[in-house]
Amino acid sequence: MTYRDVASKQVLIWACTAVASRMPVAMAPLALVFLVRERPGGYTLGAALAAAYVLGEILGAPVLGMRLDPARGRRHLALGLAGGTVGFVGLGALAGAHPVVLGAFAFLAGAAPAAVAGGQRALLTSLVSERAVAQALSVESMLMSGVWAVSPVAVAGLALGVAPRVPLLLAAVLMAVSIPGHWLLPAGWAKGEQDEEAGRTKTRVLIRAWPVYVTGAASLTLLGLAELTLPALLEQRGIGVGWSGPMLAGMAVGAGLGAFLYGMRSWPGRLRTRSVVLMCVMSVFVTLAALIPGAAGIAVALVLAGTVQSGALITRNLSLREALPPGVLAAGYAMMYAAAGAGYAATGSLAGGLLQVVAPSTAILAGVVVTLLLTALGWWGEARRDRSSAAGDLDVGVVRGAEGAPVAGGCDAERSL
Repeated sequence: MTYRDVASKQVLIWACTAVASRMPVAMAPLALVFLVRERPGGYTLGAALAAAYVLGEILGAPVLGMRLDPARGRRHLALGLAGGTVGFVGLGALAGAHPVVLGAFAFLAGAAPAAVAGGQRALLTSLVSERAVAQALSVESMLMSGVWAVSPVAVAGLALGVAPRVPLLLAAVLMAVSIPGHWLLPAGWAKGEQDEEAGRTKTRVLIRAWPVYVTGAASLTLLGLAELTLPALLEQRGIGVGWSGPMLAGMAVGAGLGAFLYGMRSWPGRLRTRSVVLMCVMSVFVTLAALIPGAAGIAVALVLAGTVQSGALITRNLSLREALPPGVLAAGYAMMYAAAGAGYAATGSLAGGLLQVVAPSTAILAGVVVTLLLTALGWWGEARRDRSSAAGDLDVGVVRGAEGAPVAGGCDAERSL
């Protein structure tokens, strides 16, 4: 298994399409703040618009993800991207409109394409062989790390150097350009008919995968808390707040490097065990970032935390593939996207509350404790689900062995031994 297994024309088209569609998502929160910052109470309004955008993502991902058709998902992805384009055009073209109008467009820009990332991930894994899925997810993680590293710089440069509305108009153009790219790719990500039983019980099947969502959201919650409290932490340590930008960029670069290393080889152990190990190691690095007094030490700890986090997220995506049938996998990715968004939004509230009563370093340590508790809960849920599945398979095997007729070479029960 090497990266040569994912090198193909269709994967390249997918990569260009995914980058164009997800760059606006990475640009949006900061672009919304720059859009209205010169108004009276601009920063407060910008935070409210960003909150409306994130709320749209949280609500839109599960609702629209449930409606994705694995055999003909292209239409749903295109409609979602078109709706997001309208939202970004409205924000950029009507920058001086009433806050309620801007809030509605921000919600639309977040909600309409919220399930696209899940559908695109399912589409990517359908373009490669089963043995190359881990490498494909690593490629996706590397691309998205680059997107998140470039987006803040692009937004700040365009908003300050050209006009505040330009980043949002650019986001609209990028999202619109990504739509025709899907017509160069397969119409869906499932070749066969969707399993009827899975279709009738899709919600129940998705809910059973809750431990994966919990652990996946926990990793983003921890680094989200570190990001949001980093300026205050640097100020606490007597370090210039301006270093927060380069440090966060370094963390994104570390995430890309970690994704590359993860896809270089196969790793031992069960996925749930691997995930717990990676989450614990990431917690150690974030703890070090909170305790180390020097800027260089904090920067190195954040880079290492980002490196490990990308591996943890790829492991979670692989775990989701094990937990869900192919017909609902895209919906599962959308559910995890919503869980991560909800966790990040809760992190913002937690950080704001904690920084009022404790030091920034203490706030980060509190986040580490919460993350470890969520990781333990996710591990317990996965272990319990696996035991239940194993018991069910054993019961089926016993019944078949008792009722099945003997055949040459022994009955079914003997074969299972």
